[in-house]
Amino acid sequence: MPAAPNHNSARRSRALLVLTLAFLLLGLGYGAYWWIHGRHHESTDDAYVAGNLIRVAPRIAGTVLAVYADDTDLVQRGQLLARLDDADARVALAAAEAHLAETVRQVRQMFSAVDQARATVGIKQESLRQAEADAARRGGAAAADDAVSREERDHTMSALKRAQSELHLASSQLEGALAQVAHTDIEHHPAVLQAEAQVREAFLNLGRCEVHAAESGYVAKRAVQVGQQAAPGTTLMVIVPLRQVWVEANFKEDQLKRMRIGQPVVLESDLYGSGVKLHGKVAGLAAGTGSVFSLLPPQNASGNWIKIVQRLPVRIALDPAELAKHPLRIGLSMKAQVETGDASGESLASTPPHGPLYETAVYGDEEKQAGQRIREIVAANLGRTKPAP
Repeated sequence: MPAAPNHNSARRSRALLVLTLAFLLLGLGYGAYWWIHGRHHESTDDAYVAGNLIRVAPRIAGTVLAVYADDTDLVQRGQLLARLDDADARVALAAAEAHLAETVRQVRQMFSAVDQARATVGIKQESLRQAEADAARRGGAAAADDAVSREERDHTMSALKRAQSELHLASSQLEGALAQVAHTDIEHHPAVLQAEAQVREAFLNLGRCEVHAAESGYVAKRAVQVGQQAAPGTTLMVIVPLRQVWVEANFKEDQLKRMRIGQPVVLESDLYGSGVKLHGKVAGLAAGTGSVFSLLPPQNASGNWIKIVQRLPVRIALDPAELAKHPLRIGLSMKAQVETGDASGESLASTPPHGPLYETAVYGDEEKQAGQRIREIVAANLGRTKPAP
C-alpha cells in the first residue's frame, strides 16, 4: 500500500515533463517560424478595395429626354448614356453659323475696300498732277504777259488746292481701310476668328446634349430620371472601372519600419475565400495617417491626451491578370501580407509620374468636327469649292 503515492507522483512528473517538452517544442517551432518567416512579413485585415469612381455629369444645362444605362450595366468607353433636349442648342448653332458667314462676307468687303481706296488714291494723284501742270502753265511767264485772265488763274489755284485736299482725304481713307486688314488675311481676321469661336462653342454645346461614358466600366448609383432638368456638374450616374482597382491596407505604425515600395504582397478576399490568393506590390505609402485627413482632425495639443496607435494607408497594386480572372468590387474587405525581407527600396516616391495616369479620348472628335464645319462655312463664303486644309 505505501508504494501507490510514489507511483502517482511519478506519473504526474512524467505528464509534467511531457507537457513542458510540448510547450518547449511549440515555443521553438514558433520561434523558428518567426525567425524564418514571421519577422519578414507584416499582415493586416484592415484593408479594403479602392478604385476610381467616374461621375457622369452633363457639361450644359438641359432636360433629360432619354437614359440608356442603368445600375449594374456594363458600358463601354464612348457609349451614349443620356440625351438632353437639343432644340435650343440647334437654334444657337444655326445663328452662329449665319453670323460667321455674314462676317466672312463683311471682311471680304473690307479687303475690297482697300483695293478701292488704293484706286481712288491713284486717281487723286493723277488729278493732282494735272492740277499742278495747269497751275504751272497758267502761272509764271503766262501770268506776267497777261496771257490768261486773273479769274482763270484763281480757278486753277482753287483746283490745285482741291486736288491736294482730295488726295489727302483718299490717303486717309486708305490708311483707315488698311488698319482694318493690316497683317492678316480673311481667314485670320479677328472678326472672323471671333465668329468662328462662337460657332465652335455652339457646335460643342450641341454635341454635349449627348452624355457619353468617359471610360468602360459598370454603372452604379444612377440618379438621373427622364424629364429631369439637369444642371452642369450634376451627377447623373457613376461608372466604376473594375480594371482600375487597388487595395488600401492600413498598417500600424510599428509595422512600417521595413516596408518599402515594390515589396510583394499576398492578398485574400472574403469574396473568394482563402483558397484564392491574389498577388500585388506595394505601390506607395500615404503621406499622412487617416486621422489627419479626416473631417475633424485630432487636436492632441489640447485637453487630456491618450496615445492611440495610428494606422497609415498603404496602396497595393494588383496583378492585372489575376484581377481579370477574379474581379473585385470597390469596398470589399481584404487581408494583406507584405513580405518585408528586402528593405532596400524606397519608403517614399522620389520621382514624379511621367504622363497622365488616366485619360480619355472620348471628347476629342467634337473639336475636330467643329473645325471641319467652320472651314466649310468659310470656304463657301469665300467662293471656294473645297475648304482649306
